[in-house]
Amino acid sequence: MTDIAIRRALPDDAEVLTNIAIAAKGHWGYPERWMQIWKPELTFNAEYFEVNESWAASIKDQLVGFYTLLEKDGDAWLENLWVLPAQMGRGIGKALLGHALRLAQARGYHILRLESDPNAVGFYEKMGAHPVGERRSEVEGQPRLLPIMELKL
Repeated sequence: MTDIAIRRALPDDAEVLTNIAIAAKGHWGYPERWMQIWKPELTFNAEYFEVNESWAASIKDQLVGFYTLLEKDGDAWLENLWVLPAQMGRGIGKALLGHALRLAQARGYHILRLESDPNAVGFYEKMGAHPVGERRSEVEGQPRLLPIMELKL
């Protein structure tokens, strides 16, 4: 098992964490035009990490992933769980999700929800999440269904 440290994401981490998010999304082989369309959503500034509770994973002081924990409609929501592609499969996503689950449970939430990239559904199902809905989306006229998933705490 890789020695993974998890700490609060800092405003100064914004550029590195943006690069991780873009690389992770690109890992799924989406067309470059789609990546350009999504780039603003995958770009984080220092203010994002000042106002949103985000946690970063590192290995040997190198940032390798992060997530954001939010509250929406009385439930905990996981947003922006991203892992550097070169580090995928080493337990980082599992460690970050486990961290989020423990935080949410300690705060009294009973459910953690998330909107998954279709390519990440298998990971979340393996971690115990199940689909509870979907959000319809479209990119350049191509319809997409984004699964809404939840984990009971």
